[in-house]
Amino acid sequence: MFENLSDKLDRAFKVLKGQGQITEVNVAETTKEIRRALLDADVNYKTAKTFSDSVKEKAIGQDVLTSVSPGQLFTKITHDELSKLMGGEQVEINLSGNPSVILIAGLQGSGKTTFSGKLAHLLVTKRKKNPLLAACDVYRPAAIDQLHVLGEQIGVEVYSDKENKDPVSIAQAAIAHAKAKGYDTVIIDTAGRLAVDEQMMAEIAAVKKAITPSETLFVVDSMTGQDAVNTAKAFNEKINFDGVVLTKLDGDTRGGAALSIRSVVDKPIKFVGTGEKMEALDLFYPTRMADRILGMGDVVSLVERAQEQYDEEKARRLQKRIAKNQFDFNDFLDQINQIKKMGNMKDLVGMIPGVGKAIKDVDIDDDAFKGIEAMIYSMTPEERSNPKIINGTRRKRIADGSGNTIQELNKLLKQFEQTSKMMKMMGNKQNMAKMMKNMPKMPGGIGR
Repeated sequence: MFENLSDKLDRAFKVLKGQGQITEVNVAETTKEIRRALLDADVNYKTAKTFSDSVKEKAIGQDVLTSVSPGQLFTKITHDELSKLMGGEQVEINLSGNPSVILIAGLQGSGKTTFSGKLAHLLVTKRKKNPLLAACDVYRPAAIDQLHVLGEQIGVEVYSDKENKDPVSIAQAAIAHAKAKGYDTVIIDTAGRLAVDEQMMAEIAAVKKAITPSETLFVVDSMTGQDAVNTAKAFNEKINFDGVVLTKLDGDTRGGAALSIRSVVDKPIKFVGTGEKMEALDLFYPTRMADRILGMGDVVSLVERAQEQYDEEKARRLQKRIAKNQFDFNDFLDQINQIKKMGNMKDLVGMIPGVGKAIKDVDIDDDAFKGIEAMIYSMTPEERSNPKIINGTRRKRIADGSGNTIQELNKLLKQFEQTSKMMKMMGNKQNMAKMMKNMPKMPGGIGR
């Protein structure tokens, strides 16, 4: 995410390295590089110029503290301006009304239908809402079928009427159905086109006028850069939407849409899609995104994702099993599944400060655990719960059954044994105290 932009901004900041003070002379070259980096990322020209001018104005004449380098200070100024450019504060979705009605608009292929399913899933799992999905794309039967598949996947009802070709009456009927059945939210997925046209705009405007939604969201593919901003302007002039959703932010995103939309359209980005899974939808926090663009990581979002997958009862049971030295491959598999639910692996690792740049050229496959899972699934229930019984004959059977070598299985068994020993030691307070006591004395009073 934003790797090229991050690299170019990092190079721009290095111009100030070793300088004793931020001055008009040494700032000029840096801001020029920043503007070039933004334009390369497909940021709107006026936005890029205004941004770099603002950074320059705030930076010139700043005194550099002895503990802070000019590059660090300039990075801080750029970070604050990036956050401001993208909106500054996180803006919540409006869920007023009974039921609250959310209208989804955008071009065909932008990810509207998938986002509708993700939003319904988020409302169920995080907001404890009871949503109804409404299929109002009367031109693509596949879109209606897709919404039904997503609804079944997340356990949310989908209202549709394939015989009806009027999106206005379908939307109205869906809201009436929601009131009758006690749904508190209606998410209306509308038709898109391959390009902006009058018929499309008139139709979406008619739907909005008929249902007066509490929230209208414009969904845009973040990989389309300035095209996304131009489309957003056209939609906003016609339907005056409330917020923007950036999809496919996990792909090869240059960053133009994320950095330009707020300043050009003056509407907040409210959600970002970060993968194909229904859980891969995040609230948009401008400050956190600025952190990631400048390679500072995003620990808060990483912790939040971990907390979402945290099951207190499961954690309590696991703690007891570790204390009794009963940690087995079933527990190991459960931990892997929890990590996988947190999202795209490279995206997760990139949230750790300082790691993003280090792994930018490293290919981290989302199926990184596939080989380990295959070996565990090739074990019998008895072998999973008691790995010590896995002898030579069993090892060959497990390796062959999982498509791995015996060496790879041996490596997994050894790693599992080491993990189990460490967990047992951590679960035993006396052992932990002994381990701390025997730690070598470190500078600054750490250890003995």
